[in-house]
Amino acid sequence: MIMQKKRKKPGPKPFSPYTREIAAFIKETYSQLSEQDKRTYAAIEALKLPRGGKTFIANLLGCSRTTLLRGIEELKKPETKPKNRIRKKGGGRKPTIEIIDNIDEVFLKIIDDYIAGDPMNDKIRWTNLSHKKIATKMKDAGIDISVTVVKKLLKKHGFTKRKAFKNVPIGSSKNRNEQFENIAQLKEQYLMDGNPVISMDSKKKNF
Repeated sequence: MIMQKKRKKPGPKPFSPYTREIAAFIKETYSQLSEQDKRTYAAIEALKLPRGGKTFIANLLGCSRTTLLRGIEELKKPETKPKNRIRKKGGGRKPTIEIIDNIDEVFLKIIDDYIAGDPMNDKIRWTNLSHKKIATKMKDAGIDISVTVVKKLLKKHGFTKRKAFKNVPIGSSKNRNEQFENIAQLKEQYLMDGNPVISMDSKKKNF
């Protein structure tokens, strides 16, 4: 006598109220919102659906059920919704220039030999190094930062973009960078030998 195995009855189909295309639109819209708006949007979509909708939306959008329930609470009780703030106090990632302890020290040391300024205004300073070059030198010193962070460091320490004030351009020297490199090497050698190094700017006078 041959015993036939009983076939398992197919289980219920996963709850899926939307087509694949609509679900993709919902995910794309959700990804473009702020943290607070994401909670609100997820809550609205969940409340539109019957039983099982909360679980479906949480899985679809990749958010926690706690976040979803918080969004629903904020919809039903607007007074619980944070005002004039996207993230809660203290939330969010801190800027790179606040995370790395010695970033200012390393930055100033790197550009020290490449600083110039306006002899007529001691508050105006700039560097001949490009943002990309500074980022490369910072990386060589063990701090990997982007060009955007370099711009923030320059602004933080009062460096400005050099502007040309002459009406007639005099051109640029193709060996300008080599000149700065040579000055930096001479400065280092003089300091090692115990000799003083003096930096002097001459003021331009109009006659």
